[in-house]
Amino acid sequence: MGLRMLWLVVVVAIAAGGYALLDQRRAAQALQRETAQRLAAADAAAAQAQVRDSDMGNQLREAQAQIASLETRVNESRAQQASLDALYRDLAPSRDELAITEIEQILVLASQQLALAGNVEAALTALEVADSKLARLDRPQFGPLRRALAHDIASLKSVPYVDVAGISIRIDQVLTAIDTLPLARDERIPPSPPPAASPGESAWRRLLRELRAEIRDVVRIEVTDHPAAPLITPEQSFFLRENLRLRLLSARIALLSRDDRNFKADLKAATGWLREYFDPNAKAVQSAIGTLTQQAAVAMPGAMPDLTRSLEAVRALKAAAERVPERAPARAR
Repeated sequence: MGLRMLWLVVVVAIAAGGYALLDQRRAAQALQRETAQRLAAADAAAAQAQVRDSDMGNQLREAQAQIASLETRVNESRAQQASLDALYRDLAPSRDELAITEIEQILVLASQQLALAGNVEAALTALEVADSKLARLDRPQFGPLRRALAHDIASLKSVPYVDVAGISIRIDQVLTAIDTLPLARDERIPPSPPPAASPGESAWRRLLRELRAEIRDVVRIEVTDHPAAPLITPEQSFFLRENLRLRLLSARIALLSRDDRNFKADLKAATGWLREYFDPNAKAVQSAIGTLTQQAAVAMPGAMPDLTRSLEAVRALKAAAERVPERAPARAR
């Protein structure tokens, strides 16, 4: 009995061990299959990663090549820009040189206006514009030029003001009226008023009175302290008016040239002709004489100041700028 139980226990133990071994074998096979699947998936993922790494490496190399090409182009552009800047600095004048040239042109034009037309206002404006340009630049080397400009501006401001345009307009008014001014030979003595009729006057007495009045108008004797008016022919009157017109035109030219001596001489001669040959009782003649006399009394300035000091100063600056050695061309960095 005991032996049988022992064999039964042995058989049961062997069966249990065989089942456990079989179960362990199945578990090991399942683990092996799962491991193989995982290894296969890992190999596939590694292969994909290698492919991606290869693509990224190619893209990186292409990007690096493009960056290197761009850097080369940028360096070339910088070198070209540096060369152009150096060439521009060598060929183009500086801002100060341009300002000196411009101011010299302004002063030359102002000097011409002052010398040829006596236009003090235009010359003064030109000098003030030149000084304002120098003030904006604010360079210490422009000090002598600004002092010369200040001296010439003060000289121009001291010149007495003459209303050239107004005087010229008044002379033009007299010029326009020359052809309408009555001559002295055309002067007419106004007829004497008829005597008043007395009340109850008879017809024959009235007739006698009117006849006496008409006879008195035929021959009249008048006492005057003025000299007799010269008698001139119509042809002479034409030349008289033309000569008077030329005198006034000459006076206007002398006015524009600030020629005080010739201006007053022409106006004096024109006024004398008006008084001698034209009707002094006519209002138009009196107005013309008064206008010319008034304009002849205007005080003309003396010698016009010149702009020699400013011109010499700006030309000295220009000469100093031209003596500066040429700048070496800048090197491209």
